[in-house]
Amino acid sequence: MSDDTIVVGVLSGSFGVQGDVRLKSFCAEPEAIADYTPLTRADGREIATIVIKGQTKGSLIARVDGIATKEEADALRGMEVFARRDQLPSLPDDEFYHADLVGCMTYDTGGAELGRVKAVQSNGADDLLEVVSPRHSDTVLVPFTKAIVPTVDLASGRIVIDPPQGLFDD
Repeated sequence: MSDDTIVVGVLSGSFGVQGDVRLKSFCAEPEAIADYTPLTRADGREIATIVIKGQTKGSLIARVDGIATKEEADALRGMEVFARRDQLPSLPDDEFYHADLVGCMTYDTGGAELGRVKAVQSNGADDLLEVVSPRHSDTVLVPFTKAIVPTVDLASGRIVIDPPQGLFDD
């Protein structure tokens, strides 16, 4: 979408036959996604209301306006849902929106360039920075912990990584 929006969830298909959807929320408190309406779908349509009805494995069960049937819900599987940045809470100094990390250049503690952040992967425990390094054919996954990533300077688009031995070796 734009720099003024952040992905807060993704529609994951239908739940049942009454038009309820599976909604994967990327919010720290998954149910909070309903508090940030109106949201915008990746296709540009607005979601004015979300009613959380429960949870299922890895997703919320929700009633989303504009989706009335199982077929409509299934057709939107994989559709990202965005909130305006000004709708979201300010974060403490040591927390970051994943969207703000993507595109940042990474450096080791000696100032040598390591690569650019392509994505942030969430695996349930610690997040992983997916770094595209010019020295590697594959991306490098860096644990996003304070010990390994001691400095994040969003203003300059710079992240300092103290990688475990061998992580960025050729």
